[in-house]
Amino acid sequence: MRKFRGIGLVAGFSVLALTLSGCAATEELTPTASPTESAATTAPLITVAWNDLIDDFNTNSASGNNTANAVAMYLMSSGFSYYDNVPALVKNTEFGSYEVVTEDPLTIKYTIADDVVWSDGVPVDGADMLLAWATIFGYGLTVVDDTQQYLFVHANPREDLASKLPTVDGKSITFEYDKQYVDWELQFAVGVSAHGTVQMAYPEVTDATAAKTALIDAIMSNDMDYLAPVAATWNSAYQSPNTPENALVSLSTGPYMVEELVEEQYLTVVRNPLYTWGPAPLYDRVTIRQIQDPTAAVQAVDNGEIQIASGQPTADVLALVQGLMNADYSSGDESVYEHVDLTFNNGGPFDPASYGGNQETAKLVRQAFLLSVPRTEILDKIIKPLNANASLRTSALFIPGAEGYDQAEAAYALYLGTDDENRAKARDLLAQAGVTTPIEVGFWYPEGNVRRGQQFELIKISADSVGFTLVDESEPNWEFTDKAATPINPHDAVIFGWQSTSLAVTGTDQYLGTGKPSNFGGFSSTSVDGLLSELDTALDPARQIEIRVAVEQELANNGYGITIFQFPGLTWWDSSVTNVKTNVLAPNYFWNFWEWTPNAQ
Repeated sequence: MRKFRGIGLVAGFSVLALTLSGCAATEELTPTASPTESAATTAPLITVAWNDLIDDFNTNSASGNNTANAVAMYLMSSGFSYYDNVPALVKNTEFGSYEVVTEDPLTIKYTIADDVVWSDGVPVDGADMLLAWATIFGYGLTVVDDTQQYLFVHANPREDLASKLPTVDGKSITFEYDKQYVDWELQFAVGVSAHGTVQMAYPEVTDATAAKTALIDAIMSNDMDYLAPVAATWNSAYQSPNTPENALVSLSTGPYMVEELVEEQYLTVVRNPLYTWGPAPLYDRVTIRQIQDPTAAVQAVDNGEIQIASGQPTADVLALVQGLMNADYSSGDESVYEHVDLTFNNGGPFDPASYGGNQETAKLVRQAFLLSVPRTEILDKIIKPLNANASLRTSALFIPGAEGYDQAEAAYALYLGTDDENRAKARDLLAQAGVTTPIEVGFWYPEGNVRRGQQFELIKISADSVGFTLVDESEPNWEFTDKAATPINPHDAVIFGWQSTSLAVTGTDQYLGTGKPSNFGGFSSTSVDGLLSELDTALDPARQIEIRVAVEQELANNGYGITIFQFPGLTWWDSSVTNVKTNVLAPNYFWNFWEWTPNAQ
């Protein structure tokens, strides 16, 4: 399966720590005109570009949790809220509402508006929210040989947050949190349909109401035998790189629904005729073309083949965009950071098992490798030509300039030298470890990604010079992110970016927590687990910073990985469309697709 992983795209995950969600700026949604009211300015089709296409219609599953899937599903989904480009949290009260029933224990009630239905006409209701609750909060978790096994393989299951069964009443669900969770407002959302999931698991069930009732009964009675096929369906049946044969796979609650999906070519979505709850788009159809090469995307805008494009820029791409005569563009940092992660449990060079279980030796080898990553050279040669003021990012949890960043950066004192100084330290650590060099390291990056290919070449030259031998394991797929297919990451080192969907304080347990589905490297620290658990209920902003800095110190001490830079973003669009506005949070320029306006010329 193809993957373009930019983030754990689940409610509550964030690498931006700017404010408590409960205190975040919020506003009520003011919908645009309906299709009928705005008929004079509607247009039949807009074609845009992204570097990958949807291949999984369940963006909350561990296998479907990536940027390309989320971008497409954003056009086909509605929810209780979304982020604008301030960014501020905007409540979509036409879709539904939520309220705090009691503060202690923290109890929340969610209600779907009366007219909200799936694109097949079946109402969105409490059954759909119960399925979401079960997947989000780790319902059916079992532990086998000290290993957590989730019934529903959610990208960020939180079995520690809401363990008591909820109450379902028609179009409402009410559930209680086990603790005063600071980011509750961002934690819950409707996912895929309940009736569709049940009917795919049990094809003999043809009535949607019966399917919903069966799901509710099974969850409430803890009927794991009945739920096992439902969970297997939820986990994998939504994977489809082409137009789904079963329409239940791609049901929509948003303004658009799937018309055609052709693997590695394009996705076209068409107006959902049942949609009336929320802002209405001005285009009848949207086609997302897969264009991996940003140079080709610039040419396509220049030729009028596509109207909006975005990509990982290089200096050459920026120059081409600036030379466009019929287009405008926007550039600036995005909420994505580049990083190298190491694998702790695959029997490779960073696994203690390779050294007879010697934790200290493995740690020294990990630290030596991270020191060999020429971060300054990467920044100077690849990023600064796009942004002369770009700086290194040396934190996994804080963006540069945010309160707490300086303390977090100090935790990585070992890695703060020049590239030459760090290479010298790397050689010393390998000598201290007493290991035989050169050490072979299987290094993965997404094949076809020009910028990451350039980074690999720089890393290889530097790492090879200190006692490692990098083996190019690049390929276009992201199998290591699908634990159903690859339980243990086969690569020793990987390079990719995490992207934020929200301003949540919590959520980093998604990839740092022991045994979590998005923890691809097998990192495990009881200290980090405890700190992240404490963060869940830390209402004092000063204590939040202390906890997160302490997490960073543990990551640095253990040689978890190394961050490099904040992504420079670049979006360009031709003069035939207006109201294109970029957003630092995912889904980037798609966030206000309903405002894209055809420009009469």
